[in-house]
Amino acid sequence: MTAGTLVSRLLGFAKTMLLVTAIGVTVGGAADAFDVANKVPNNIYMLLAGGVLNAVLVPQLVRAAKRDDGGQDFTDRLLTLAIGLLLILTVAFTAAAGLMVRIYANSGTWSDEQLALATAFAYWCLPQIFFYGLYTLLGQVLNSRESFGPYMWAPVLNNVVAIAGIIAFILLFGPGPEGEHAVGTWTGGKIALLAGTATLGVVAQALILIWPLRRIGFSFRPRFGWRGVGLSIAGRVAGWTFAAVLVGQLGYIAVSQVASTATSGAQGDVSASNAAYSVSYLIFMLPHSLIAVSIATALFTPMSRNAAAGDVSAVRGSLTMGLRTVAIVNFLATACVLVLAPQIAYVVAGGSIAQAEAIGHVLQAMILGLVPFSSAYLLQRVYYAYEDARTPFLVQLPQVVITTALVLACLALPREWTVAGIGASMSLGYVFGATASALLLRRRLGGLGLAGIAGNHARLAVAAVGAAAAGWAVSLPLEPMLFAGRAGALGSIAIIGAVMALSYLVLTWLLRVGELRELGRAVAARLR
Repeated sequence: MTAGTLVSRLLGFAKTMLLVTAIGVTVGGAADAFDVANKVPNNIYMLLAGGVLNAVLVPQLVRAAKRDDGGQDFTDRLLTLAIGLLLILTVAFTAAAGLMVRIYANSGTWSDEQLALATAFAYWCLPQIFFYGLYTLLGQVLNSRESFGPYMWAPVLNNVVAIAGIIAFILLFGPGPEGEHAVGTWTGGKIALLAGTATLGVVAQALILIWPLRRIGFSFRPRFGWRGVGLSIAGRVAGWTFAAVLVGQLGYIAVSQVASTATSGAQGDVSASNAAYSVSYLIFMLPHSLIAVSIATALFTPMSRNAAAGDVSAVRGSLTMGLRTVAIVNFLATACVLVLAPQIAYVVAGGSIAQAEAIGHVLQAMILGLVPFSSAYLLQRVYYAYEDARTPFLVQLPQVVITTALVLACLALPREWTVAGIGASMSLGYVFGATASALLLRRRLGGLGLAGIAGNHARLAVAAVGAAAAGWAVSLPLEPMLFAGRAGALGSIAIIGAVMALSYLVLTWLLRVGELRELGRAVAARLR
């Protein structure tokens, strides 16, 4: 799973770099128009289906597998209902493309021409809602049967298709990193090629999962009639999960609106914007996706099985192992990004040094929340394994209130620091969410061994600080090459990153972090 995610994320960075080459990132209005339009289907899908499907499907399918027919009838009816709802919602939101853009963009500061361009992009992008949902549905069926790899590898195809589309755009219409593709220059063909291939990638990502499903012997036949088949629990869990995601999306609207003000009337400056926020968030999510999502996905199925069987100690053991193992990677990633954020932004987004530094500040603020963000993600999966979506909602509500209040306060910051302030606000929200989730879950499971987990995290934090100091020391003599083109920046990242990783490994070994030795044995076994 980690290998598939790594390839997908690397291709995602390549796609981002090409997109920056095609339409820029902080200069002009086209980049933000496409960014908002392409994010709307992701956010709507997460609001209406993503979190719901992730919370409901695996526990329900694991429990249904104990039935005489192996859960086939239940699975067919659940998939039929979900696919039908996804189709209806996709049609409705595509018809309301203009409204969706105005919700996520700051229509008070965007010109009518920019809003119209974003709406045109959105008509092409919003059908992604259905295919993101189909991808999740089919992927969770695979996960419930412990076939994890295809779900993580499918996004590779998405990125390949999208990259091909961006390359075709550049070849046909030329690059425009400095605003050459201004808002008023976009034709129907340009819009269709850029946004259409983005959607085509999502279509391919969903449909490719049909092949591995057939290989494991899964078949699907639409079945209607949903009374008396055991969907009431799924409906209750889905309702609470939907409420939690709705609250989260309301908070994100505030983020998008505030970030939109950073470039208001600022053509040609280097203030971080919505597009820069997306680049930073993509980088922030890389370590989380590689390790936390992979481990949580692998643990979710057995945790759901053990929760159904009432084996609390097994659930607790899986969670503790997951938290400790994920933290090993996340503390190192936090240290590396704090030291190398401008260079990473320069490699991914290109542009000027000032632009890279602006994005780098956003990334540094975000990365401080990586450890609590991944921890909260793992803790949330335990609640879902017990078919409890109410508690995550009760945690999400105050977390979003706190984060949104801090985000709105960022309007008082100088424009060049607005989006960095948003990143810091999110990090503080993640700390609250992880802390509240852990304390409530400790009461439910009769203890989590929080003292041991805290000690483990403290040793890793010390090692991360030492690694950051080593990286900073090495960066001083390398200063001439830090921004010597993308090649120089990438070389400096490789050298400084290697020194930091080695320092971190030595320090964690000296600090007797046992999970590192277990992880080393697991990796060695996999390589053999």
